[in-house]
Amino acid sequence: MEENLREKLLKAFEGKLTKTIAMYLETCSRCGICTTSCHVFNSMPRPEYSPAARAEVVRRLYKKYFKLQGKFWPSLGEAKPLDDTALDDLDRAAYSCTGCRRCMTFCPFGIDTQQIMSIAKLILVAAHAEPEILSMLADVSISKGESIDLIKQGFIDGLERLEGEVVEKWKIDAEKIPIPTEVQEADILYVALAGAHSIIPSAAIFNAACENWTLSFFEAVNFGAFVGDPGKTRLIMDRIINEANRLNVKEVCICECGTAFRVLKQMSGKQSFKISSITEVHARYIREKRIKLEKNRFKGIITYHDPCQIARNAGIMDEPRYIIKHLTDNFTDLSKKPEENWCCGGGGGLVAMGQDSHDFRMKSSKVKADQVKATHASILVTACENCHSQLSDLNKYYKMGVEVKFLSSMVADSLI
Repeated sequence: MEENLREKLLKAFEGKLTKTIAMYLETCSRCGICTTSCHVFNSMPRPEYSPAARAEVVRRLYKKYFKLQGKFWPSLGEAKPLDDTALDDLDRAAYSCTGCRRCMTFCPFGIDTQQIMSIAKLILVAAHAEPEILSMLADVSISKGESIDLIKQGFIDGLERLEGEVVEKWKIDAEKIPIPTEVQEADILYVALAGAHSIIPSAAIFNAACENWTLSFFEAVNFGAFVGDPGKTRLIMDRIINEANRLNVKEVCICECGTAFRVLKQMSGKQSFKISSITEVHARYIREKRIKLEKNRFKGIITYHDPCQIARNAGIMDEPRYIIKHLTDNFTDLSKKPEENWCCGGGGGLVAMGQDSHDFRMKSSKVKADQVKATHASILVTACENCHSQLSDLNKYYKMGVEVKFLSSMVADSLI
């Protein structure tokens, strides 16, 4: 590795080295409590898959370049130089971690491995060694934001083709638009994913609740966060913030996409509008009696997978269960404590990497498949696109025998 590149990468590292991160890097006592908290290690028990071992890859670089002992006596602290082999180690660590933070809930010091892995990803980005597909998806997303005026009409034409399916789920007055756009001072700006599955059910529920809403021209998913590029993450996030401010909306509602919700909720700073997940909004509609659901329309045992980014990382655990209790009398929880639920194994950009990550995703998530099978459920519900994709793959791979469904689709199909 050339010295100027190494200096560039170390500067990127230093830029992330807050007092909190330094505490995480200094504190680990290698007690091993985190080891069995990781779904990857439990499914594939290899030392390098323990959270502490992943963090150690970054910690050894920290010792080498940011600790006096590492500079003058590197062997004592197992300090490691930043070279090409270190980049390979960082890649293996960062992309065997989904950022689920289950290890953090068990760590006696509260060490956040996901934050440490964000350093690994940033170094890979600075070295142009990140997964190419994730950077490409982030760039396409940014490009769409820069050329939105060129594609607006095509987007609206596409929405018009979906209107009939929205009305089938919930009839509205003839003069009303089933999927409104560009509504000034709307109560809700709904940010969906690309695809009818994310737009049609939610549009029907908004209309059933008589909501004053409007659909965003942008899709919610933030590929910049997946690849670990703060600049791209901000650009993708800002397009939604700017649209919300331009329309002067009261609330931004993020669809069933865990990372999109967490990024906007926790990284956008103070805004003039409220930020909510679609699950929170649906629970609110039920509480306020703005919608009513047909109970037990879906037969068999129903269980719910908590998306890590929405639940463990953002605290939304009661709302989905409140909704499901209005859908069925036959609910079985996957875990006694939702905050300790196993990750599906598809987060951190792994699902977006497609077939490149498929074998690892399947083998590293056996513990999740076993957890689902133990419920004897016939329907597995979730509220995240990534989770739905991963769980559908696991369903085929491990023959779990469930129907994987989106929570919003079940709500829409049960509207009275």
